[in-house]
Amino acid sequence: MAISYVEIANSSYLDFSGYRITSETTVPAAYGFTGEQRIPAGETFYTNVALVLPRANDPADLLAGNWASRQEALKQLNEASALWTTYGAEQAQFDHTVQYLRDTLGLTILDAANSNYVTSAESRTVWVQVSTSAEFEKLFGTAQMEATDGDLSGYWNGNLSLPQELNVAGLWFDTSISPSGSNMAPGVSVTLPQGLQSQGNGAPYAQTPTIAAQKLGSDYGYAYPLDGAAVQTKTIGLIEPGIGSALAGDPSGSDFQARLTKFLAATGQTGDGQVYVQGASGQQPTVYGERALDVSVAAAVNPNSDLVLFVGSGVNTDGAQASTYTAIQSTVFPGTGIPKVSAWSDSFGDAQSMSPDSPFYRAYWELYVDTVLNNQTAVTALGDGGSSEEIGNGLTNLQYNCTQPFSLLVSGTSMSTLGMAQLDPTLNYVVTPALAGDKATIWQLVVGGLTTMPSGLAGTQFFVETVWNDYVVDGNTITGTEPLYGGYMQNGTSNGGVDPTQPVPNYQTAYGLVPVTSDPLAQIGRGAPDVSILAGGNAAYQFANTNFTEYYGAGYGTSAAAPMWASLIVQIDTIFADQGLPDLGYAHDLLYMASAIAPASFNDVTIGNNISSFAFGGSTYQTKSYGGDMVNVIPTGFGYYAGPGYDLVTGLGSPNATVLARTLSAAAHSQMYFADQPDVVDGSLVDGWTSGTAQSLLFQTMAGSSVDIGVTLGSGGFDYASGASDTYAWTSRLALQSLNPDFDPNLVTLFDKQAQGAEMQRYVAAGQSLGVSIDGTDAQAIQAGLTSSFGFADFVASEGVVRVARPVAVAETAGGASDQQAVVRVRQNGEDSLSLTFYKTDDLAGTINGLQPGEAGYAAAAQGRAYQLAGGATALSGPGYGNYAQVMLQGVDAGDFVAMSLTNQSSGNTYWAFSQANESVGGQSVGHLWNYGLNTWGWEDTRGGGDHDFNDLVVQLDFTSAAGHGWLV
Repeated sequence: MAISYVEIANSSYLDFSGYRITSETTVPAAYGFTGEQRIPAGETFYTNVALVLPRANDPADLLAGNWASRQEALKQLNEASALWTTYGAEQAQFDHTVQYLRDTLGLTILDAANSNYVTSAESRTVWVQVSTSAEFEKLFGTAQMEATDGDLSGYWNGNLSLPQELNVAGLWFDTSISPSGSNMAPGVSVTLPQGLQSQGNGAPYAQTPTIAAQKLGSDYGYAYPLDGAAVQTKTIGLIEPGIGSALAGDPSGSDFQARLTKFLAATGQTGDGQVYVQGASGQQPTVYGERALDVSVAAAVNPNSDLVLFVGSGVNTDGAQASTYTAIQSTVFPGTGIPKVSAWSDSFGDAQSMSPDSPFYRAYWELYVDTVLNNQTAVTALGDGGSSEEIGNGLTNLQYNCTQPFSLLVSGTSMSTLGMAQLDPTLNYVVTPALAGDKATIWQLVVGGLTTMPSGLAGTQFFVETVWNDYVVDGNTITGTEPLYGGYMQNGTSNGGVDPTQPVPNYQTAYGLVPVTSDPLAQIGRGAPDVSILAGGNAAYQFANTNFTEYYGAGYGTSAAAPMWASLIVQIDTIFADQGLPDLGYAHDLLYMASAIAPASFNDVTIGNNISSFAFGGSTYQTKSYGGDMVNVIPTGFGYYAGPGYDLVTGLGSPNATVLARTLSAAAHSQMYFADQPDVVDGSLVDGWTSGTAQSLLFQTMAGSSVDIGVTLGSGGFDYASGASDTYAWTSRLALQSLNPDFDPNLVTLFDKQAQGAEMQRYVAAGQSLGVSIDGTDAQAIQAGLTSSFGFADFVASEGVVRVARPVAVAETAGGASDQQAVVRVRQNGEDSLSLTFYKTDDLAGTINGLQPGEAGYAAAAQGRAYQLAGGATALSGPGYGNYAQVMLQGVDAGDFVAMSLTNQSSGNTYWAFSQANESVGGQSVGHLWNYGLNTWGWEDTRGGGDHDFNDLVVQLDFTSAAGHGWLV
């Protein structure tokens, strides 16, 4: 019977491997050969290919929801055992596909019975083995080709086709390949400065500290929340295609567990984590450093976590090539006896760059959708090739096959102790003024995670974090620093940039981002990375050698950064489980939300770049290829710089992990159990904003110069003038950083008497329209969709910002439980003797039994509603100038409205968090409140002096940290 074929659009070999890499239109031209022929009919040439079927149902609505709605949908599907019958392939279609391929076309199906491939209706995948060019032509209706004067085999010309009996949504070939780059920026070149190309990577290699991964969590600004806790943490997956646990002389890896135990002992760790291997029959005894680095990092951070090494299809003589695709697919469908992982890390990636409208792109995209459905966090090393990603096309590039919006993309930084910074000539401009007490420099360092006054640092303590970039120009040679010596075509610098193959993800749009490539194409797309962490430069990871026989090597790269982040994710998953929450899974929206509502969740890396764009040719510069030969290159100078806030080199920043864990916990409980609590404002940038409920609102100005503020409330409103914010006015980031116990009081007092602009307060009715202008320009609440449910919305214009916020906290307790404890964290920066009382109100306007703040009898009513602290008192005394204190608030019920009052113990005056009491009393201004977000406030006791620094007392109410074991307390 003749087979009728249907052509598959955009399925050429260059659609599979060369999108945005080459401008050539034929395979020979792209891969550098001239002669070609059909693979001889009698020659065996194995090609293993995945046919990816359509889903029974489209998960678009599930993916578009917020984190809690996704979790609830997945919970219901799993409880009904309906997850993969809903979102896998239809069983009848799967069965028909298998039968047609096997019985009609005579092809071999690859499944668990004869291979390590995943073939199932649940995975929507049928892996099939094509062993000859005749079989290839029978399946795809086109000839399978090979080069006669090159080494490329197995390609095809033009588009593929499939028999019309098959309904296929995606395709993948088990291989990893890409062509050489074409110059897509013709005529562009730059002259590079001599020496180091970025700051913070220039300390002598011989003195670079090698740090055990777990020490980064305790000693270097990351503060992993379960550091040192004897806790059984969740299972971590590591993508190790074709490698698994194989050792030289021990291909089965029988001694791997024992060698890992010895490595942990060398790092000062012990634990009971077990190693599992998916696809062990396909692992090969190749000694491989990538695997050693992944395992060394993950096991050292979480020695009680089980590890699963994913081999994927493995490597054998029957066409299995262990592409990263197959290993990722195995994380979701690992087979019998392999535990489910809550987070996995990929430091490999396939070489292909697929056309965004091709079946290959669709196959990889749906692979990551499966990880979302399986509630796993996919963590991906962004790459070590700088802004070019070692692709000589003159443009900025990413590894486009792994940049799906469902993958957490991790870039790399360099961390310098004070001692290393003093040895690094690129950091002289930071070290000298910092040690001299320069406020501007110290301010920048604190934003980046510094917790101790520079003058008080030991030489071995963390000082500054910068972009990882070891590029060096020496004459006409582009090379790198010891030990990598990587140039533009070798690993040595963190990748980062924009993926124009996809639209900007909704979590980045909600954050206010419109990422654009910095090259001449200026294309919009998904910004990368999402986050960052140490990768190299002035510090390295302690790791085992490739065969796990020595334990003191120096490990580098985003290949270490990705498992470091995966290790943090499983710690947070463990905390979530203790609080009755599901695993984070796909939680990008929560991460970007955390940055918006509590900026201190991330250390803001602001120093360095990753510039490395180049084209091949020219005569001025040369660099070393992966093969070791020197090749001529033309630097084109496109790339990205770190800077304040989100940037395309370090993303949201590196983790201030304990603050991040607290913030994610609060956000998760808020979405899960308190979705019906009113937002500060409702609406959108397009439709405008209204008050989410009847409430008292603060209007607080942040501006670099004096501004006139206009507030519209319904048909009325009010105007006020504000002076400029002080140079080092306290920010949300600094306030939350100061609420860590180890934050140096000297840093707190250094920025005393610094304040933002004017503040006002008004009662606003439910549904009342609300708008803000600054110097006549309408301000936009860009991130209100992320922050409004957490008590504030920032209205932003070029002239400044007005924060619209509540002075009342809503007790969003862990699990929505009542009669709970809440953690109160306090940092005092005023010299007065102060005390703080927390009390319950009836609404968000501060009413108690019909009494409004400021009315006669209100003080007594508030005292009657006061919460007790642990120990029985109702007032918390300030801990003293610059100092920190932490206590427990008792008897908090879910949904309580919690307000505060402040007493000046010297004068006896009590001030309330509402305008009726804070306006002029007897001609004397008596106090104001500043809302920092995430239930954190700063109080100004003006005492008639009007010093206007909203940090006399900084206080945070944490309603979720006291749950369970209280690991976050």
